[in-house]
Amino acid sequence: MKFDTPATTNPIDQMKVVGKPIPRIDGYLKVTGQAKYAYEWHDASTPYAYGYPVGASIARGRITSLDIAAAEKAPGVLAVVTTLAVGERKKGKFNTAKLFGGDEVQHYHQAIAVVVAETFEQARAAAALVKVDYAEEKGAFDLKEAMKTAEKPADSQQPDTSVGDFDAAIGSAAITLDEAYSTPDQSHAMMEPHASIAAWNGDEVTVWTSSQMIDWWRADLATTLDIDEEKIHLMSPFIGGGFGGKLFLRSDAVLAVLGAQAAKRPVKVALPRPFMINNTTHRPATIQRIRIGAERDGKITAIAHESWSGDQPGGQLEAAVAQTRLLYAGANRMTAMRLATLNLPEGNAMRAPGEAPGLMALEIAMDEMAEKLGLDPIEFRILNDTQVDPEKPERPFSHRNLIGCLKLGAETFGWSNRGKPGARREGNWLIGQGVAVAFRNNMMLPSGARVRLDRQGIATVETDMTDIGTGSYTIIGQTAAEMLGLPMDRVAVQLGDSRFPVSAGSGGQFGANSSTSGVYAACVKLREAVAAKLGFNSDDVVFENGEVRSGNRSVPLTEAVGDEGLVGEDTMTWGDLTQTHQQSTFGAHFVEVGVDVATGESRVRRMLAVCAAGRILNPITARSQVIGAMTMGVGGALSEELAVDTRRGFFVNHDLAGYEVAVHADIPHQDVIFMDETDPMSSPMKAKGVGELGLCGVSAAIANAIYNASGVRVRHYPLTLDKLIGKLPDVA
Repeated sequence: MKFDTPATTNPIDQMKVVGKPIPRIDGYLKVTGQAKYAYEWHDASTPYAYGYPVGASIARGRITSLDIAAAEKAPGVLAVVTTLAVGERKKGKFNTAKLFGGDEVQHYHQAIAVVVAETFEQARAAAALVKVDYAEEKGAFDLKEAMKTAEKPADSQQPDTSVGDFDAAIGSAAITLDEAYSTPDQSHAMMEPHASIAAWNGDEVTVWTSSQMIDWWRADLATTLDIDEEKIHLMSPFIGGGFGGKLFLRSDAVLAVLGAQAAKRPVKVALPRPFMINNTTHRPATIQRIRIGAERDGKITAIAHESWSGDQPGGQLEAAVAQTRLLYAGANRMTAMRLATLNLPEGNAMRAPGEAPGLMALEIAMDEMAEKLGLDPIEFRILNDTQVDPEKPERPFSHRNLIGCLKLGAETFGWSNRGKPGARREGNWLIGQGVAVAFRNNMMLPSGARVRLDRQGIATVETDMTDIGTGSYTIIGQTAAEMLGLPMDRVAVQLGDSRFPVSAGSGGQFGANSSTSGVYAACVKLREAVAAKLGFNSDDVVFENGEVRSGNRSVPLTEAVGDEGLVGEDTMTWGDLTQTHQQSTFGAHFVEVGVDVATGESRVRRMLAVCAAGRILNPITARSQVIGAMTMGVGGALSEELAVDTRRGFFVNHDLAGYEVAVHADIPHQDVIFMDETDPMSSPMKAKGVGELGLCGVSAAIANAIYNASGVRVRHYPLTLDKLIGKLPDVA
């Protein structure tokens, strides 16, 4: 099915199941321990072995020798596979740095060997016996230095845009702002490690792994192994968090497959936490410059956003200017991005890539500009709202209610009680409120599904879609139930298997809308098959209460499908509606903080997110996504920073003791409000994503609240107390 015209009335609009707060159908399995994650697959009759990785101890250079003699003789060792023995391998489409193979070292902790033994402890002990000699080369590890030689990447990455005459407009503007901001390298820090089990059967291999994108992984694994995709069976039904870190094939899967091949046993590999941070991917640091010019009435006349980030040679930009191209009006505009070569571990997608770090800067700048103009920050944002793409005014937004989010949020949060910076105090605590806009584009990917209806009236959905803790099982089940007129307990959902139709996968907040649209398409095929079998007119057929009706005829579904059952399968593809209309999601984050006047310690006291993201498919799972994102935003604002050793080229704080994410004690009361809306141009579900929208803008709202509390403006994250303490008001 191709979605190329705006959706009209369809069965989803009944909203008998879709849109209802149905608890997650996978919840019981998870709380009872029955949900099997990648490392937990176990067959008592299978003699599993354990692999432990060896990582490079330099950041750049070549391996001159690898001595594995001692490791091979260690107790319990079954095999040692080295990068030299494997030799050069083709790199997968979605990897910037190679995962394994050859003598080149591109970054610290790049996998150079895997030791396979009878037990995990034996494998770990033997891995420490591997001796490596290198020819080390000088690397670049400091973004501030590397940005001096940063280059404009290929046009395919859209590094620059320009509309009007920015230089003239900023030069003649009545009020101007020109400030620099920075965001640090950040880690996905998901709970479940990157983990895989591989088992060979002849020339075919089965891999149980933790993957957000089944089809991408299978294709890149086939490239790395130089075998046919059809020889690989990939399964990932439950994932303990990904945040983008499991979008692309990682070394654990490659090491497990090669280790199992060498040991002639099924092998389990889980990356230790330091490997998760230095061996996989992270959110790259950015340095950003924002300039804004406005008339005295607050109308923006000029806006420019420039960003510098770094990555391995051939890597991607951190597109921190993306939202600035679309968010606020202004006739004269310029955005530019430059990419520096760094020999740090690969930078790549992390939850809301681009918009998350970009809004961390832009939304502080908007507050600073509002203050220069003497305007309330919300008033300034509303004044510069736009209903069209500012770079292409002929292209309107499909649906945009940012103003509604700001106004409702302000009323609900009590924004009118916000005083001037440093005006509110409770004992030693300075109290402040901050706001920031949330923005994230609505992306869609082709997504397929198969729906089987058996003689017992059970509908089984099969798709390789994944559930990274987001509620995919539940909303997919709700979609099938709505389309087929069944209660939820008559729908079974099977996900994360490469033998199922290829879905969009989980990422870019496109997963929910794309995958349910794929299920919708498959259900349309199934409805047509049922109608054809019964001789019904498919245009007026109604599926309801376990029956199918047309006119005055009604037949139970159990009878309609017959003994053999019926199957519907299809893939939802997308037309060019995004060419004529910009599709985005919007929101507003409100935060209240307390700042200790003596120590500079900052504490978030309460938070509110108001989101406009089309139809909400399940308010429970959607709210969970948003409050989780808000929590990540707290960490991103106050504590999260990968500390770079600029001499040796690695992240020093590569564990959860040194890399400080937000914990329960950091998180106060959180509220989420969803605007009542649909977007017929988005999909037949008329929905959009919320999982990344909930993060975008949170950190800036905290920064703005800290300024309102203390009068201290911090433009460089994280907002640690050392950046406040020398500038706070007198304690007395």
